[in-house]
Amino acid sequence: MENTILVVEDDPELQEVLALNLQNAGYQVARAGTVRQAEAVVNTMLPHMLLLDWMLPDTPGLSFARKLRAENRTMAVPIILLTGRGCESDRITGLEAGADDYLIKPFSPRELLARIKAVMRRCAPQHADVVVEIAGLRLDPASRRIVGNGRDIDLGALEFRMLRFFMTHPGRVYSRAQLLDEIWGNNVYVEERTVDVHIRRLRQALEPTGHKDLLETVRGVGYCFRRDLPVLVPPRMSSVLRPAQCLPDFVRAAA
Repeated sequence: MENTILVVEDDPELQEVLALNLQNAGYQVARAGTVRQAEAVVNTMLPHMLLLDWMLPDTPGLSFARKLRAENRTMAVPIILLTGRGCESDRITGLEAGADDYLIKPFSPRELLARIKAVMRRCAPQHADVVVEIAGLRLDPASRRIVGNGRDIDLGALEFRMLRFFMTHPGRVYSRAQLLDEIWGNNVYVEERTVDVHIRRLRQALEPTGHKDLLETVRGVGYCFRRDLPVLVPPRMSSVLRPAQCLPDFVRAAA
């Protein structure tokens, strides 16, 4: 549901504080104290974002985040992980599990709202249920279906997010660092070359329908998604003179 944030927190006092601050900021709030309750909410309505506690009484929040990322219906819902674990390895584990951001307790309401706005702003183009079509390549976010020239294209979750970002931002060049920020999130600890791996997978998936060349490498800068497929111009046929014909002319001109 638009503007609805699901708070999954087993501490009743913290849950109440979070809900009040979110409501005062203009958000609709749904609440759950366990993963089982959260699943019931998600099955009823799809929230715009989850604030998910790492430690929950029935199932770890991390396991729930992985489950959400594995299902087509919920794979793109932004998740901010709330936890008291602050070491680097824990942050990496949380982000690799699918969280879009990581907030360490205790935190101020102002920081929380700033993080929410930042994640929503970063993910907004990815979640607008608007069908995008470029050069015969059609992406329907509601059904999570991609069709190229009448043929279905299967993509993994990350490649889907990457393609959706590119198709909603055509004609602009993005560096690897910018793509990491926009698609993975600005707190994800992965190498910039990881982008190249997923670009290669995306191109391979687009090749059978003839859309691979929409994704252009800008040498020394990054990547750009074209608005149109490049027009292939056949090489010009140059006339070739036989040596027996051209040599006497060359000799006479030189003389």
